[in-house]
Amino acid sequence: MDRDKQDQNSRPLIYSIFSRLPQVERTGPAIAWVAAFTLSLLVVLLNLKSGRSNLGNPSEFEAGRVADRDIIAEQTVVFEDVEETRRKIEAEEKFVAAVFQFSQTATEELRGRWNDFTELAGAAGELSESEFKSRIGVRFPRVPAEIIDLLHAGRDRDELINNGSSLLNALFERGIYSMSGAEYENLNPDVVELIRITGSRAEQERVPLRSIVTHNDAAAAVSVFAESGAYPPLFVRVAPQLLLPFIGDNVFYSSEETNRRIAEVRLRTEPVMRTIEQGKRVIRKGFIISEDDILELHALRMNYQGNNITIIFADVIFLLLYFGSLSFFCGKKIIGRNLTDREAYLVSALSAVYLSGSVLVRNIPLDYLPASVVVPTALMIMLPAILIHSRLALFLAIVLPLGAFITGSFNSMSFIFAVVSGVAAAYSIQGAEKRMELLKAGLKIAAANITAMTAILLWQRIPAYIFPQALFWAAFNGVASGMLVLGFLPPLEQGLNAATSFRLIELSDLNAPVLRQLFSVAPGTYSHSIMVANLAEAACHDIGANSLLARVGAYYHDLGKMENHDYFVENQTDHNRHDEMAPRLSAVVIRNHVKLGIEKTKQLGFPNAVIDIVGEHHGNSVITWFYDKALKQESDDPKKSAVEIEDYSYPGNPPRSRESAVVMLADVSEAAVRTIDKPNGAKIEKFIQELFSRKVEHGQLAWSELTFRDLEIIKNAFVRVLVGHYHSRIEYPKVDETKKQADE
Repeated sequence: MDRDKQDQNSRPLIYSIFSRLPQVERTGPAIAWVAAFTLSLLVVLLNLKSGRSNLGNPSEFEAGRVADRDIIAEQTVVFEDVEETRRKIEAEEKFVAAVFQFSQTATEELRGRWNDFTELAGAAGELSESEFKSRIGVRFPRVPAEIIDLLHAGRDRDELINNGSSLLNALFERGIYSMSGAEYENLNPDVVELIRITGSRAEQERVPLRSIVTHNDAAAAVSVFAESGAYPPLFVRVAPQLLLPFIGDNVFYSSEETNRRIAEVRLRTEPVMRTIEQGKRVIRKGFIISEDDILELHALRMNYQGNNITIIFADVIFLLLYFGSLSFFCGKKIIGRNLTDREAYLVSALSAVYLSGSVLVRNIPLDYLPASVVVPTALMIMLPAILIHSRLALFLAIVLPLGAFITGSFNSMSFIFAVVSGVAAAYSIQGAEKRMELLKAGLKIAAANITAMTAILLWQRIPAYIFPQALFWAAFNGVASGMLVLGFLPPLEQGLNAATSFRLIELSDLNAPVLRQLFSVAPGTYSHSIMVANLAEAACHDIGANSLLARVGAYYHDLGKMENHDYFVENQTDHNRHDEMAPRLSAVVIRNHVKLGIEKTKQLGFPNAVIDIVGEHHGNSVITWFYDKALKQESDDPKKSAVEIEDYSYPGNPPRSRESAVVMLADVSEAAVRTIDKPNGAKIEKFIQELFSRKVEHGQLAWSELTFRDLEIIKNAFVRVLVGHYHSRIEYPKVDETKKQADE
């Protein structure tokens, strides 16, 4: 006990994870899944290492030189084109308008200075000319002498001052912009944005750049304002000289607000991303290396060298989840039963080979072709479809390409092609009963591949001259998969001991040596087996079970009777050897035919499903004839030993499949109906119903997954076949031999 605990503690963590999954509780499958995971991980990691070394040193490739070897992208890489992103941001910034803010404080200061001037000018009549000029010159040195003389003369003084106040106020409201040009030379060249703050309210206005007024063009603006208004000619002439000394900037550039809007644009602008598709020749041997080639090569190096630990950790997690999910779902969740050990070995091996192979083929330069065109996906799907179950094959047709896609071996086009090929393989093989039909399935897969390839080429806008080559390889993939199945299937059938339709067809041949031997040794048993096969096949067909498996199982279910054939009633003529034997010994002989049948079918290498039918066709039911005989003898002679029911019971298990249960019911029904005197439909139906009820009552059908509806369908099928077999015949009149001779 302690040693077992020590062994469990020493097992790897990964083994413990897989061994706890429902489908791999057994040691063998758990080891197989761990091995598949380990192999795939090693291939992925080694391919990453070889990919990094394949890129070479940075100094090996320079723009302008001729490349001496190819560099091929081993996986799809998405990277940011920094230079293009910068250009895009600059272009977006051209739409950002420079933000200016109206200054109420500066405006009031300018108006106050004008008001001081107008107040002094209003007192010109009270001052001498020299004193007036002196005061104006001291306080307002920029006012021209002509204006001072005009104001002192008193002619139109008030009119000039009023008109000047009106025009100056209009100009201030429009705004005099302080613009140096350096801060916003890369911004919108057509408009600026003006913000006016009045109390708690802010007003925004977009102003065309050509209509703004700066201090440099203030004189021209004053002239335009004066000429466009209803002003007298004198004012129009002197307005620039009068007002220019009092004009100053009252609208100022807001660098903070402008920079905030530029930052918003930069955050809002999506970076320019470029994609290097898997399989693309980034560097072409014999061609001059361009700057763009160097950029893509740098992106490949950054992808491989910048995130090594991250990529490895991600691959480990993904592969662990991938194979864990496969081992969990490949079984009862998909096909309604757990995989056998050998089936688990096959599925795990196919998964590892497919994933590892897809990793390796991504290094093959295929130009415009998807990488999956060289992967025989259809082959990997057809094998489990034939050997295990079509639903499992359909599940793998999606999951296997998905694994290659997530590990980066397949791009989206390769994934689509692989899925189409796999699904076509899963469906094309259904109903195939001859090995040559595998070649027909290969042609169907080729047609599906051609359709998928055509869509892929059209979607990618591939040049027309590529189509013939691409369609040829797509068709070859399907045909080759169908041919390869013919080579792989026979050894796998033997290795898995699988009940494929092809093996069952071969075993159903009545000219098989073992059936011919049964016919010659035990003709009654042979005839009984043929009738049971007819019953089982009809019933399984009606309930949707495997009718071919039921037929083959029925052919061989009594193969063990060849050893002691004359001890079974169907082979006896006028003497019953059991009349001279003790009931217990008779029961041993009868019971033994099940064990002998199992041994014989195993020696012949029959599929496990057929062997199960041979071993379960009596279940663990009681041999009632000899059991009742033994009980009667015990009651007649109290000195005899007690009768144990186990000595008179068959050693097998109750049927665990629908096919095995149907063969059991067909076996007991065919044998029992022989005892009916003048059988007809009503008698046969009533008798079979009683037999079925007895089997249900004794628990012989508890594990077979047959429903009461199935039992009703099976009963009707049996009645239909048996009535046809035991139909009444016309009773022909006897011929009077004497009269016949006289006539002759």
